[in-house]
Amino acid sequence: MSKNKQPTQKWLTIVGIGEDGVAGLGDEAKQRIAQAEVVFGGKRHLSLVASLAKGEARPWPTPFDADMRDVLALKGKKICVLASGDPFFHGVGVTLARKVKPDELFVLPAPSSPSLAASRLGWALQEVETISLHGHSIDLLRPLLHPGARILALTSDADAPAAIATLLDELGFGPSRLTVLEALGGEDEKRRTASADAFDLKNINPLNVLALEIESTPDARVLPLTVGLADHLFEHDGQITKREIRAITLSALAPRRGELLWDIGAGSGSIGIEWMLAHPSLRAIAIEANSERAARIARNAAHCGAPGLVVVEGAAPRAFAKLETPDAVFIGGGGSDAGVLEKAIKALRPGGRLVANAVTLEMEALLLDQHNRRGGDLTRIALSRAAPIGSMQAWRPAMPVTQWSWTKP
Repeated sequence: MSKNKQPTQKWLTIVGIGEDGVAGLGDEAKQRIAQAEVVFGGKRHLSLVASLAKGEARPWPTPFDADMRDVLALKGKKICVLASGDPFFHGVGVTLARKVKPDELFVLPAPSSPSLAASRLGWALQEVETISLHGHSIDLLRPLLHPGARILALTSDADAPAAIATLLDELGFGPSRLTVLEALGGEDEKRRTASADAFDLKNINPLNVLALEIESTPDARVLPLTVGLADHLFEHDGQITKREIRAITLSALAPRRGELLWDIGAGSGSIGIEWMLAHPSLRAIAIEANSERAARIARNAAHCGAPGLVVVEGAAPRAFAKLETPDAVFIGGGGSDAGVLEKAIKALRPGGRLVANAVTLEMEALLLDQHNRRGGDLTRIALSRAAPIGSMQAWRPAMPVTQWSWTKP
């Protein structure tokens, strides 16, 4: 370190606290809380440390301020923030770390609720799916529902376990074993178990983690882990990119962590939905002019476990206005309409990928022209399926698809 460079003061302490309150804190955590000029936290957390805190106690505002203005305004003072368990597992530590440099933070985590739940159940945490449903739709569970899976879900309230049990039963996972772990680490800790199809637990503590051991019936709705989901898993009116073409299309789109897709002329929304299912960080906007199809896309997104899909009802290219710059674009419908292809290319960020499929001669002509002008890859996809002809079977060809894929320089 340079002689003239002073070490950065760690002015902000984040203390993870469990349901056992002060009893579960180490000496350093107790000291940091006692020395803080201001202590931030939820009302429950502040009450747990009331015997320690000597500074001003400030409960979080309602609604919660994700910009942390009150905390940041006190930079330079001794500030302590209380968090549930591990502050960096879906906690306030994540929010603060986006605003405060790491060398200004001093963090004392406690065990996370999944760690406590796994320890109570004897589960290997690295083999368990963990998901936070706090403030999120329970439909996010759908892609995780595979026979033999173990899931630890952080719920939002006392009603969530029953709602999840109902969802599992409706999807053909009624035999699944659900364990509600309440007030983990506290005096009121409790553990109760019921199957999804006979869930009758009452008076559940709002602070609960739900452990799921998934078992299925023969007709359970299992979403496979590969791309190219069966067409019947989507509600549609015939306007759907069929599963084989969809798998090839998603391969060409080549999703990468954190990227945003525009699905133009989305139809059933299948491309945008499967894009999002590839990784939790992926986002998609489905652009659809038909109001019935737009509503159908939203239903498909929820039913396939991608409730975060954004549906924009409107005609392209007018619907592009004010949308976030995409990392990838798929054009499946309406690509031959005036201005759609050119404006989609203009909107795409440099280095982004565009994939367009054509079944009509008009759209194919546009793609041939773009390929001649810009390069990229041009692919002809022809599929045939076996179908009855009298008492025998023969190959029945589907309409061929011309696909142009291109990366913007």
